[in-house]
Amino acid sequence: MKIYILSLGAGLLVGVIYSLLNVRSPAPPLVALVGLLGILVGEQIVPVARQIVVGEGLAAAWRQAKCAPHMFGLLPGRHAEEIKTTTDVAEKAS
Repeated sequence: MKIYILSLGAGLLVGVIYSLLNVRSPAPPLVALVGLLGILVGEQIVPVARQIVVGEGLAAAWRQAKCAPHMFGLLPGRHAEEIKTTTDVAEKAS
């Protein structure tokens, strides 16, 4: 239930920001996509900042927080390798 209340609060905040920017919802596609990109990047700020505070460099913090897979998903060339690795691990566990 808590996640729904937090989601509602975030939605209300975005609605207020849209109103202040005179953007009506549903936003035009480009505005909405930029907003989604902002959400994805914003989700990564805390994990990366934690790693940097611990003493990691930015590149290492980016890798440690697994930002690229979260933001971009599995890229086509890497997808087959990821499935094979997952399958191999599952077979060894059985």
